[in-house]
Amino acid sequence: MSKNTDTAPISRNKLLRVAGVGWMFDAMDVGILSFVIAALAVDWNLTSSQMGWIGSINSIGMAVGALIFGVFADKVGRKQIFMWTLIIFSVASGLSALTTTFVAFLILRFFVGMGLGGELPVASTLVSESVEAKERGKVVVLLESFWAGGWLIAAIISYFVIPADFWPIEGWRVALILTALPALYAVYIRIHLPDSPQFTAKPETKNRSILQNIAGVWEKKYSRSTLMLWILWFTVVFSYYGMFLWLPSVMVGKGFDLISSFKYVLIMTLAQLPGYFTAAWFIERLGRKFVLVTYLIGTAASAFVFGNAESIAVLLTSGILLSFFNLGAWGALYAYTPEQYPTMIRGTGAGMAAAVGRIGGIFGPLLVGYLLNAGYDIGYIFAIFCVSILIGAAAVLFLGKETKQTELE
Repeated sequence: MSKNTDTAPISRNKLLRVAGVGWMFDAMDVGILSFVIAALAVDWNLTSSQMGWIGSINSIGMAVGALIFGVFADKVGRKQIFMWTLIIFSVASGLSALTTTFVAFLILRFFVGMGLGGELPVASTLVSESVEAKERGKVVVLLESFWAGGWLIAAIISYFVIPADFWPIEGWRVALILTALPALYAVYIRIHLPDSPQFTAKPETKNRSILQNIAGVWEKKYSRSTLMLWILWFTVVFSYYGMFLWLPSVMVGKGFDLISSFKYVLIMTLAQLPGYFTAAWFIERLGRKFVLVTYLIGTAASAFVFGNAESIAVLLTSGILLSFFNLGAWGALYAYTPEQYPTMIRGTGAGMAAAVGRIGGIFGPLLVGYLLNAGYDIGYIFAIFCVSILIGAAAVLFLGKETKQTELE
């Protein structure tokens, strides 16, 4: 039974639904964290630097998880890694609700990050290898659109649950307990999701050593793509986690109360969905490079305006555009990355690129906390992220190759 389930084909829509729900749970956890940070700052009297460390320890775990699980996805298969990473992050996230000290919270957030960091590139690789070339990019971007659904759920939970009185339990603890639910979904994944047909059709890939696979991404044929991806991932993740994990706190810093900040961030989050859907439409018509460069430039411009906004109207408008362009670019990024490598090193290549990106995710939140403590204005901080995003766009423009509707190696 298990063997047949692992190898039987699955329809595109069912694959998208099964993988997408797991993706949505990941986003729910990351989204809730941004609201939990703002709540913990009040409950535990955290400094800006400590708040930054919560986001950064998550990214440290994601870097470790992306590297380790990406490598092992080329050894044991995409499906097994997808399942185990879901379990790791779900259990650790639920346990983090029970912590009473800052250090214990950080330790558990590291393991949450490991699960998240490993799951995302492996899931996109699995879907890429299971879909025909003519619609591969669109389907992977649609997979990414489940991220917006997770953020919306996180924003709704955070708006209604975190500020609520569940005495003697704080609202943020209840919110984190809800993030443990994906552990149950992992069982469903194991039963109903087949592994990648490309991976199962090439059993010889399992015979390659891990060191061979790691060295393979820097072979002459793939070195240009690897350099481009590492620059792109670092700049995108650095700016994303620096900006989005701090959104509720930035709103509070601009004079809005916590509940109002949650409401405004929820409105901004709604803009992620059309960002994904338009990117999915353009990516098979105008190509990966067009979508990435255009949406990254839009992200940079929106970030600059958001950081310097002084009214609710400008803040909301620029925040909506920031979500629209940034998450559309993320969708294209996950579609583009697995297409750079052959089956034997695809998990390793995608995982290593994501790991480099997560290093950027470590420094982004820390930089915001450090600069705020040093007295720098939010506008100055967001200008740094603006420049970072433009560097990523330049890397795609000058180093990237177009992979629209090409067959995977």
